[in-house]
Amino acid sequence: MQDKRAAFDLPNIGVDHLRPIDVAALAGPDDPRHPPRILMLYGSIRERSYSRLVAEEATRLLEWFGCEVRTFDPRGLPLLDGAEPGHPKVKALRDLAVWSEGMVWASPERHGAMTAIIKAQIDWIPLSLGGVRPTQGKTLAICQVSGGSQSFNALNRMRVLGRWMRMVTIPNQSSVPKAFMEFDEAGRMKPSPYYDRIVDVCEELVKFTHLTRARSGYLTHRYSERTESAEALSARVNQRSI
Repeated sequence: MQDKRAAFDLPNIGVDHLRPIDVAALAGPDDPRHPPRILMLYGSIRERSYSRLVAEEATRLLEWFGCEVRTFDPRGLPLLDGAEPGHPKVKALRDLAVWSEGMVWASPERHGAMTAIIKAQIDWIPLSLGGVRPTQGKTLAICQVSGGSQSFNALNRMRVLGRWMRMVTIPNQSSVPKAFMEFDEAGRMKPSPYYDRIVDVCEELVKFTHLTRARSGYLTHRYSERTESAEALSARVNQRSI
């Protein structure tokens, strides 16, 4: 394992301080044995997209921590209701949401909020899809980049949205101000406290995912939904008796 991790391209990491995830300290006996499945969403389609560069840095880190990461490319995704759910980009996004056990959302701040690009991706993911809940009980980490000074507006809106999607949004978060100064010409993030925070966010996301993914069904098993199901069953039985 050490040889494999040593091969990762993480030049700005203090390797003596980076620790593998102690899965045994977090996961119960029913924890799946496959690597945590993380879906990466970012909120800009510019050629040099800093939210995409943050997502790429997070991907490298999450893979070091033992995750399987897939990234959705938002280019070509129609606006909500601008196409049928069978549209190839919509289907690809929904399939990834169902596959995932956790997500990372990285967005620029635009007019004091997340961008329409990342909001459109979330809007296309329903709370319920054919009896499956694509986001409920899954973990979420949030990151934002800004062209100006430090801000948390996009993070605040994404945190609200994560709660609305019934996700377990981790306490830590990342905000990168003046993002154009934080990346080199090759698109790699420079060493800084902002980079260290992204490492923290990734580590925490993996820990929370191991802690909750085998238990999310129990954690989100609600009285109101059990009551609704019982009422629906009663209605069907009574209808038949008539």
